[in-house]
Amino acid sequence: MRIGNVTLRATVAEHGKGPNDALPQVAFAGRSNVGKSSLLNSLFGQRLALVSKTPGKTRTLNYYLVDNQCYFVDLPGYGFARTGREQRQSWGRNISSYLLEEERLRLVVGLVDPRIPTSPLDIDLVGFVRQAGKRLLLVMTKADRLSRGALAQAGVRVARELGGGAPPLAFSASTGAGHKEILAAIADALAP
Repeated sequence: MRIGNVTLRATVAEHGKGPNDALPQVAFAGRSNVGKSSLLNSLFGQRLALVSKTPGKTRTLNYYLVDNQCYFVDLPGYGFARTGREQRQSWGRNISSYLLEEERLRLVVGLVDPRIPTSPLDIDLVGFVRQAGKRLLLVMTKADRLSRGALAQAGVRVARELGGGAPPLAFSASTGAGHKEILAAIADALAP
């Protein structure tokens, strides 16, 4: 899969208010500050998604139209403690509602940071995706920040803790490692 033209088509607080055409969707989910926006920008080949060192910047569902063929949906990060409890619960309901109800969703790219322990929210995400019967691609972001050995160990740990079979793909926005593999997995999920 190659990405040419990308536009931000919609930014909505509730998934039911997103685009209503029949195009398939690929969602990107993970805890706050895991690197969703950096991964998206790397895949797009341009800076469209807001990147910040401050967790919790993505508070809406952002629909990026990719080559008029599909949407990449940037979901709000979960687990950010500095927002109010009501706001966190609203995001949680929104994300779970999207994952369980969106019929055009073909793949969920679940992002985890291999440097930190797997959280109960990461486990919940995987559970929601499986409950919804959707395909899941686990990706470890910030892979350049660990040695090869530590990254391999983290991959085994993440696969074990999240109940996956094979270790997740490793990705680095800095080096581009994993870029082609992620696009290939997305293309496979979108194939008729």
